[in-house]
Amino acid sequence: MERNNKIIYFGIIVGVCFIIGILIFSMFFYKTRPQENTMWVTGSVKQQVTSDIAKFSASFSRNIPSDDLKSGYSQMKTDEDIVKQFFKEAGFDENSISISPVYMDAPFMYDPNAAKEYILRQYVEIQSNEVQKLTDLSKNIQKLVDEGVIFSINSLQYFISNLPELRINLLADAVKDAKARAQKIAEGTDKKIGTIKTANMGVVQVLPVNSTEVSDYGTYDTGTIEKEVMITVTVLFTLE
Repeated sequence: MERNNKIIYFGIIVGVCFIIGILIFSMFFYKTRPQENTMWVTGSVKQQVTSDIAKFSASFSRNIPSDDLKSGYSQMKTDEDIVKQFFKEAGFDENSISISPVYMDAPFMYDPNAAKEYILRQYVEIQSNEVQKLTDLSKNIQKLVDEGVIFSINSLQYFISNLPELRINLLADAVKDAKARAQKIAEGTDKKIGTIKTANMGVVQVLPVNSTEVSDYGTYDTGTIEKEVMITVTVLFTLE
């Protein structure tokens, strides 16, 4: 008799646990199921902007025989002074001109019997808000070449200093675009757009003008002065 009672109690406990589990699952399913009276819409906005920061990177070098390094370093010092003077005469403050120490590399020699030599190299970097001035100068380095400097431009990049503020300002316009799209979609459903339940901002795309090469991870074009900043936002609207 006592054993039968234990079996009954055990059955009751299992049944109650099963019912509780069903209730919990039902509540979770109800809360997480898609709402029928809502609509997801993506809005976007673009604004053309002009870069206000330019970053210029270049280098100058000398190929020096291994037994003449002292003379090579002396030549590099002369080249450095010429490079500094070139940019100062162009109107750039000396504090904005960054020149690295001398780096030395040993090039690969195809002929094992050839005299060993080293490459001495220094890097130049200028960052300025005089974007057009630095751009024009990068196209006119003939004077450096004429004075014997082996000068090579590595890159000229353009940036937007107020991108964080611009992103916030464009967000409101992207939401307006999403709402306008939602209203158009809702016109054929006998419903009206209600309140915003949630909104998710997408990645920022900084593109060349008229470009469509967007990325899921965002892009930042540094090769052009004129750019387009694009913001996307995905909005969940209620329907009334």
